Order: sequence, then C-alpha cells, then structure tokens
Amino acid sequence: MLYERYDVNASTDLTSFEFESKGPKGDIQKVVRYTEINIKGYYNLGFGDKDPYTGLISDLTVTNNNDSKKVLATVAATLFVFTDNYPGATIIATGSTAARTRLYRIGISNNLVQIENNFLIFGLGNDGWESFRINVNYTAFLVRRKS
Repeated sequence: MLYERYDVNASTDLTSFEFESKGPKGDIQKVVRYTEINIKGYYNLGFGDKDPYTGLISDLTVTNNNDSKKVLATVAATLFVFTDNYPGATIIATGSTAARTRLYRIGISNNLVQIENNFLIFGLGNDGWESFRINVNYTAFLVRRKS
C-alpha cells in the first residue's frame, strides 16, 4: 500500500502490534494480533481497538477517526513484518461485520497490484477459496507471502 502509516510497537515474538490512531475522536490505541489456529502454520489476523481496561481487542467498535486508509495501511505493513519472521505462514482475515469485510475487500481491490507483488491472496466465496478477484463479494481472505 502506498498510503501513509502509523508507527507500530511490536511484541518480542512479532505476533502482536500496537499503534495509535490520531484524529478528531482523539488518540485511540489499535492492536493487530496474529494467533495460530488449530491448523499448524495458519494464523487468524485479529484487529481492533484496544480496550483501555482489559487490554483485549474490541473488533466491533466503530472509531470513525477519519484515518481508515492510514489504519489499513498500517495493518498491511504488519503483514510484512509477521511473514518475514514466520515464513510460510498463511493468514486468514475477515471483518467482524459484513460492512467491515466489504471495507477490507475494497482496500485489497484498490491496492491489488501492489499486494500481488509480494503476496498470494484468495477470497472465500460461495464455491470455496479462489484467487482474489475485484468486484466479487467474499466472506474471508487468505494471504500468504510469495517465496
């Protein structure tokens, strides 16, 4: 992605990244977390606002801080760091709502050429996983770094 990004703080194992969204709603802590699922080498990409009391990720909060491109570019940048340190990892991502999944699809579509320079990307459609295509509705995305 060619958009401006926020600086991130990474955990020592490079599976969790935190940054601060800055905008009219104030400074809001965001978290990106890669968690291995029950299939070895497959990771869920969790993303959302950090609850200031529990430290948990809230993926249903709507921030509207007028920086969505910058936030998505920052999340995308963590993919590079994560896959540099976990080569061969497959990342699965979906929005917590249909609207968020659509937002992610639009972000991928708008940057597909740049994304495909470094990643293989698939969408989960009605007939299963397929190579990502623009203007197709997907319920989830699968990403793997090219060798």
